Amino acid sequence: MNYRMNRRHFLDHLAAGAAFGAASFALGRTVEAAAERLRRDHKSCVLLWMGGGPPTIDIWDLKPGAPTGGPLKPISTTGDLQITERLPLVAEQMKHLSVIRSMSTREADHTRGRYYLHTGYVPNPNVVHPSYGSVIAHELAPQLAGLEIPPFVTIGGPSEGPGFLGMAYAPLQVDPSGRVRDVQPLVEEERMRERLALLAEIEGRFAKQRRGPAATEHAKVLERTVSLMQSSQMSAFDVNSEPEKVRERYGQGGFGRSCLLARRLVEAGVPFVEVNLGGWDLHDNCFDRLDQKLPELDQGMGALVADLAERGLLDQTVILWMGEFGRTPRINEDAGRDHYARAWSAVVGGGGLKGGLAVGETSADGTTVESQPHSAEDLMATVCQAMGLSLQTEFKSTSGRPMKIAGGGTPIAELF
Repeated sequence: MNYRMNRRHFLDHLAAGAAFGAASFALGRTVEAAAERLRRDHKSCVLLWMGGGPPTIDIWDLKPGAPTGGPLKPISTTGDLQITERLPLVAEQMKHLSVIRSMSTREADHTRGRYYLHTGYVPNPNVVHPSYGSVIAHELAPQLAGLEIPPFVTIGGPSEGPGFLGMAYAPLQVDPSGRVRDVQPLVEEERMRERLALLAEIEGRFAKQRRGPAATEHAKVLERTVSLMQSSQMSAFDVNSEPEKVRERYGQGGFGRSCLLARRLVEAGVPFVEVNLGGWDLHDNCFDRLDQKLPELDQGMGALVADLAERGLLDQTVILWMGEFGRTPRINEDAGRDHYARAWSAVVGGGGLKGGLAVGETSADGTTVESQPHSAEDLMATVCQAMGLSLQTEFKSTSGRPMKIAGGGTPIAELF
């Protein structure tokens, strides 16, 4: 059975708790206290998800002078590598980031590739695997006693779900302003209290009837929902409280605001935040569209890495940039690039990982990986190890089948 939390299901609970929580909003730990705990106790990860499959040959692994190279030019960075001229702010932060130019994966379909890169497993009709955020939230749960915000938040779009780990580890989806849509308190506080008490009684009776893990997970979601609406940590979602100068640094577009919100959630102690920037399915007019997309990426990503470093949070925060695959070295007749999983790039940094490196290499035309290839499993294992998770961990699916963390991948040695 798939225990992925339905978004409407969560929102129904959230709406039920909204009026009750409003009167108690000042209760709980402050965001500042949570930030101090984060620095002391555990790490976070921010995944910058580039939905659609970005042309990494035009961004991180350029081939100037090759027929496959395209019109963009490389520039030097603060690391020992070059990247596209369209990312000057990110170039200043490359001492903190490394490019894995030797990604070679096996899924060039959007849906399958998205699942594979998020879970470390190829899709299987018999089991739904947990995504990065759910795995990390599950494994770090013992360290999160003071965290009232959900431990897995996705901004600006959906993520993959918790699979067999259960809906208690499903992501909370918010928009770039930190708003959970459609949440409206419908009755006065006293009536809400009565309804919550009645609901708790019904939930308790239902669980006693041995309804299986779904009933237990459902009760956890309800409890966390009510707790969330009472928590002062909810102020972490208020990006408008940031000084204007900070908001301008990140940019007022959706991606910039999402990156700023990610930084605030890291400060609050959230262990996994996913930021979505879609629109990379560039089958046509690739380079004109990159002229529009890359400045937005540059400002938001550059500001996020710099801000985390300045606040002393980057050593505790893993940054991961990727899409579901890359795009063809060959430029098609519509001036675009098509799906290509055989040779592409991902970016990692922070969290104690080495920065400023180009790991692996592709051929002169970008068609093949010329060094040790790295899979989605290897990338996930690298992030998990940087987060302090044991790669010996095994989960059991709902059918009892053992599943290795990160699909049994091998961490990329050059980054440690």
